[in-house]
Amino acid sequence: MYLLELGGEDDAFAAREAESAATGVDRIAPGLAVADAIVPAHVRGLAYTHRASELVGRGDADLASARAILEAAAIDREGTVAVRATDVHGTSGVSTEHAERELGQVLVDRGFAVDLDDPDHCLRAVFAAGPLEKSNDDGVLESLEDNGDAPTGKEVSVCALGWLEAESVRDFGTRAPTDKPFFQPGSMDPLLARAVANIAGARPGATILDPMCGTGGVLVEAGLVGADAIGTDAQAKMADGARTNLRHFLERDEPSPTGCDRGTWHVGRGDATRLPLVDNAVDGVVFDAPYGRQSKIDTHRLEDLVAGALAEARRVAPRAVVVADRSWASEARTAGWEIESAFERRVHRSLTRYVMVLEEAGRCQ
Repeated sequence: MYLLELGGEDDAFAAREAESAATGVDRIAPGLAVADAIVPAHVRGLAYTHRASELVGRGDADLASARAILEAAAIDREGTVAVRATDVHGTSGVSTEHAERELGQVLVDRGFAVDLDDPDHCLRAVFAAGPLEKSNDDGVLESLEDNGDAPTGKEVSVCALGWLEAESVRDFGTRAPTDKPFFQPGSMDPLLARAVANIAGARPGATILDPMCGTGGVLVEAGLVGADAIGTDAQAKMADGARTNLRHFLERDEPSPTGCDRGTWHVGRGDATRLPLVDNAVDGVVFDAPYGRQSKIDTHRLEDLVAGALAEARRVAPRAVVVADRSWASEARTAGWEIESAFERRVHRSLTRYVMVLEEAGRCQ
């Protein structure tokens, strides 16, 4: 079993993204989840999970419990070690410095040498306490980013120890929307773009389509984790700009920071309601629907555009992820989709982003 350290600000959504790199994901405390198995290469490309570790054990969020777990654990490892402790959002009150010293001493007593700079093995000790989010009455996961708005469940207190197995590559700041060669206001930030691309199935060998690609942010992130990227946009200016961004980030000889070869890409001008693709042509579709009055829509009413895009997405792919400023659940069902999960992410008082994960009928469990 594995310990997942989530980003900490939106656990339900982070856990859903983590399912693209792990199986049997289950949240156990604020900022923490466990999984039955992981794909380390895919963990490197996650946006909202920072680390995955081979679980040693878990108990209450206090140092005595952590020490008892480590003293009782079987350790089949050789080489130098280091301990790194984290108190998620300061919720447990455990001194991480004290925890690192005490747990390090347990390892020394068991015959290990400590190397804080370049250890062969890193033991993660994570402490977290607080309310655990839960699903609503319909079984749909919700997560709101404003303080106090997220659905809450029972209070939990957890300490989990694990040997670090994989870390995500935290290079998203190098691709801030305003730092890209082509920028337009309202562009999706790279963290969310990576997450929705992952949920849609981005990985080496997969093909991801964004039929309203805008500046190409989702396609860039899909390509950096090895997926082939296809994009269309109704505006020639946006299609040209997306090409500029994709050329800048994906046409390089070296592997991407995630360790994967960059995916191929193609962007053309096109109508999201009439895609020039055969049935079942891609593995996943992602699009950020226009945000009503703030968006320029030349040829369709907004409702017709989104409904048509959902129908076309259903024709060409078994999965879709839709980001919007409202719920398009009714239109998604009419197009033949089942809603696998849905999330609400409050950006500020006047904007809440809705994220729907859609599966073809019969695939949802």
